[in-house]
Parts: sequence; C-alpha cells; structure tokens
Amino acid sequence: MAKKQAQPAAPDRQPNSVIAEPATVAACREDYAKGAAARDAMGKAAARTRR
Repeated sequence: MAKKQAQPAAPDRQPNSVIAEPATVAACREDYAKGAAARDAMGKAAARTRR
C-alpha cells in the first residue's frame, strides 16, 4: 500500500488560518437571510427548554 502524501497548503494561506471575505452590505444581508432558519430553530429549542 502506497503512503499518502500530504497536500500542500495554498500559498496564500497558513495552516489553521481563517478564510474571510470583505464585509459588504450585500454580503451581510445575504448571510443574515441565510441564518433565518437557524435562528428560528434555536429560538424554538430555547423556548422548549424554558417550559
């Protein structure tokens, strides 16, 4: 069985670094809209535990 070789990291990225995108109004609105379902689910779960 052949040894697996480690894949080289991208040249502009360090290991364990965070990949980020510019914070534009459009990007923020899109992220907020995508998170609506998650916020609703967390709110419902929290309401169930408060009973």
